[in-house]
Amino acid sequence: MSSVKKKKILFTIGSPNQTSQMHQISSFLSDEYDCWFTQFYPDYGFEKAVLYAGILENSIMSGHFKATADKYLADHGLQSDYMALKNDYDMTVFCTDLIVPRKLRKGKTIFVQEGMVDELTFLSKMVKMSRIIPRYFAMGTALNGSSNLCDIYCVASEGYKNFFSKMGTNRDKIAITGIPNFDNIPQFAHNDFPLHDYVLVATSDIRECFGSDDRIGFLKKCKDVVGARKVIFKLHPNEIKDRAIGEIKQVFGEDAVVYTDGNSNHMIANCQELITQFSTLVYVGIVLGKKVHSYFDLNELYRLVPQQNNATSARKIADICQGYMEFSGSGKDFLRQYKPAEKNIAA
Repeated sequence: MSSVKKKKILFTIGSPNQTSQMHQISSFLSDEYDCWFTQFYPDYGFEKAVLYAGILENSIMSGHFKATADKYLADHGLQSDYMALKNDYDMTVFCTDLIVPRKLRKGKTIFVQEGMVDELTFLSKMVKMSRIIPRYFAMGTALNGSSNLCDIYCVASEGYKNFFSKMGTNRDKIAITGIPNFDNIPQFAHNDFPLHDYVLVATSDIRECFGSDDRIGFLKKCKDVVGARKVIFKLHPNEIKDRAIGEIKQVFGEDAVVYTDGNSNHMIANCQELITQFSTLVYVGIVLGKKVHSYFDLNELYRLVPQQNNATSARKIADICQGYMEFSGSGKDFLRQYKPAEKNIAA
């Protein structure tokens, strides 16, 4: 008796957060579908030439991000198909739509929001207006989620549905699911991080993503906010650590406490006040009732804050993947008739 061949789903991965989210979603699909993973990768020849030249070592396509993701796949026994060279796929679940490779558009496509997107800059506005220049030339994530190329977009909240629709993605393609890793923030209050009652400064990888960052000026403003209180720093994983630590010690002294790794969510849960630049971590502070600082407009952040649904986002997104996989129409048609499974309604 011949066995039924499973349909194949490819998940694109990148940062640790993106990789973890995709793994969580796939865990609800792996019994019924053949799930594979690939690091986010370029499509056209000139993009691949830039990658192979080593210019993208600080992007999620390469460098330590790819090495970390590859290790994650190996540690968890997940199937890797870098650049989708081994298989053809019935569906691809994207962690970003800044690049949507042409070969993957032949199957069904679903976008999953990772977290916050960057602020619109003059450059990103020009890229968006051009409709020709590839979106990654915006040098950041400002245009992530706005390509309208995927069939379905799974987003964090009603606020983000409004945001992405204004940015150019068809509103009828957007489903509010919440996003894994940011859908059960209150749980972070229960932790074993040893420090308490401090100001936490969570820096961003603005310079590593080719942006301009007056880091010394930022640190001086942080010092004004901190005053005489205890302060600790948490660096973004993508930052050049020696440079960032040196700058912090220049402003705060040689005894400054700087974490280059560790659970940022737990650090936020134990702090009095949170200072960020461009970071999704600000949402953790907002949900936990902390006083927060951000380069983004705080009123807008409160409108965008991810839906809290007791960690059911991954299952909700997986249900959409499964339902749409077996649906014969378009993504918009699927969402018009889609009814969430009852097991996902309770939050």
